[in-house]
Amino acid sequence: MHLTLLVPELIWPEPADQFTLGKLAAPGLEWLLARAHLERRPRRPYEVVLADCFGLAAAPFGPLRLLGEGSDDARSGHWLCADPVHLRFHQERIILADAGAFDLETEEAESIVQALNAEFADVGRFHAASARRWYLRLNVAVDHPAEPISAVAGRRVNGELEGSALPLARWLNEVQMFLYCHPVNERRQAAGQPAINSLWLWGGGTLPAATAPAFSAVCADLPLAAGLARAAGIPLHARPDDLAAVIASGGERPLIVLDQLLARVLYEDSEGWREDFAQLDARWFAPLKKALGGKVDRISLLAPTVYGDLRYELSSGDRWKVWKGGKAIAESAKELAR
Repeated sequence: MHLTLLVPELIWPEPADQFTLGKLAAPGLEWLLARAHLERRPRRPYEVVLADCFGLAAAPFGPLRLLGEGSDDARSGHWLCADPVHLRFHQERIILADAGAFDLETEEAESIVQALNAEFADVGRFHAASARRWYLRLNVAVDHPAEPISAVAGRRVNGELEGSALPLARWLNEVQMFLYCHPVNERRQAAGQPAINSLWLWGGGTLPAATAPAFSAVCADLPLAAGLARAAGIPLHARPDDLAAVIASGGERPLIVLDQLLARVLYEDSEGWREDFAQLDARWFAPLKKALGGKVDRISLLAPTVYGDLRYELSSGDRWKVWKGGKAIAESAKELAR
């Protein structure tokens, strides 16, 4: 079995954070990283790395993610992700919070989307697949290049907003004014909750033609991963609990997307990151140490992080590198940050 693991935010992004990285027990991962060959590429959002696994450059994330939601509407038309966000001023900067950073009820999302469809029917049609993930099908396709939501969530966006010569930027200003007066936002503000005062438009395009399958199966809970699998005609399974489940049913070349750490980093939950990291080491990395050279003969560990797009490769022969001592994850983080 050649096992490919995609683990966004594998290493905590603040190397000097001893509260998070100090005394972090990771015997399994330390053993693997000590013996792996590392290829370090420039930093890229995990969405881009995931699409690259399927041979897609400049991937149309909108229709692909919508397809992963189970909607065949994604197979026709020009779709964008139109995710609800809250923009706030902080120290003379604009900070973007996506809907994962605050509570948004399904009824609130549906009410706003219905109002947007009534007001902007000449531009396109909105669709809320969930309270957090919205989409826009444009009546007339336009190129609107923008970073994926994971690259801007929790970060300043002054440059993107001010310098925007993007085709939909002026229309988005109208959307923001419309959202400001929407009854849902009036109620949210009265209750001290963040208003849905903008949308993050990204990943526009049409569904690409099916690619040759690179994997025997995809195991993931992310809609984008599900959409990529559906578009490529690859069997899709839920994210497994541990390595044993994959070995039992994953085929010869499965792709496993372990995204537990992603939200922890985006929303600065260091304690949650430590807990999820410990489970990953116990359920995946430590068992891989035993499985390498047996039922697993090759491991590709892809880790999009603040330190870059990290790619670790191991083959069965690497298990015999007994002279390779593992480094603490805190030490690896400091080396990568230099």
